[in-house]
Amino acid sequence: MAEQAARVRYPEIEPFEHGMLEVGDGNRIYWETCGNPEGKAALVLHGGPGSGCSPSMRRYFDPAAYRIVLFDQRNCGRSTPHASDPAVSLAANTTSHLLADIERLREHLGIARWLIFGWSWGSALALTYAERHTDRVSEAVLTGLGSGRRAEVELFTRGLGELFPDAWRRFRDGVPADRRDGGLAAAYRDMLTHPSQAIRDKAARDWCDWEEAMLPMYGHNPRYDDPRFRMAFARIVTHYWANDHFLHPDGVLLAAADRLGPVPATLIQGTLDLTNLVGTPWLLAAAWPGSDLVLIDDAGHGGNDRLLAAIAAATDSFAAASASHG
Repeated sequence: MAEQAARVRYPEIEPFEHGMLEVGDGNRIYWETCGNPEGKAALVLHGGPGSGCSPSMRRYFDPAAYRIVLFDQRNCGRSTPHASDPAVSLAANTTSHLLADIERLREHLGIARWLIFGWSWGSALALTYAERHTDRVSEAVLTGLGSGRRAEVELFTRGLGELFPDAWRRFRDGVPADRRDGGLAAAYRDMLTHPSQAIRDKAARDWCDWEEAMLPMYGHNPRYDDPRFRMAFARIVTHYWANDHFLHPDGVLLAAADRLGPVPATLIQGTLDLTNLVGTPWLLAAAWPGSDLVLIDDAGHGGNDRLLAAIAAATDSFAAASASHG
């Protein structure tokens, strides 16, 4: 186990099965399974909202021990229709829709219970799923912790302006003057569906520039160079942020976390993750009796090698515990 605990990630692997699942409202979600078809089931929930899955997300689990399930959430990644098309409505893309998609996928794959892993928005979605379908969750590993609270959105859209004043001023000035004192996520959401392509394109670029500015220790994110990714990502993030992540009342996930007592969880958080400024990791750990908070020095929201090693150690530990119980 000492060797495994030091592991950053497992080697690259390819799916042994993948497909497109009809989930209603004209939506089809891309899904894939990797690792051991007979292994312990684990679900990966990507961030954003709207980032889509990447091959690196397959590598947090021992492929000999786990049946690893990934999917692209509605309107992003390889799922269709894609939010980069301004004609595509996001009305049927809410947290409740995503939870229903997860259940449909679980049933499609014949899985009774699974470990859930989520990073950033994925951690909030995992938390929501666990609270509503506790009997379907065996364990949880969450990092880049989020709870979908309005305080987190306010931090990202305004509060961090004090840390990154020049970048934030450019971000704020990207919206019309009469909307700069209101919700910036809503203002950008509206510009991203403007009839003018030039206005839409600039809004997507300005939004992604600010996303990148909030993570200065990680440098340039090449995903933002892709206009298709940039537009879909900006549209979906602002759609969720402008609507309080479709979680009501505000703070509901923290308030309901005590019902997760039976679910073992490892919460992994970098000490330099800026969501720490509103206390999310400690509030969640205090509210979730079965959770263990692991703090990683010098890691930000995008993680570092020690944080990745902590994820692998957590999934290894849960796999070993499952094996010991037969």
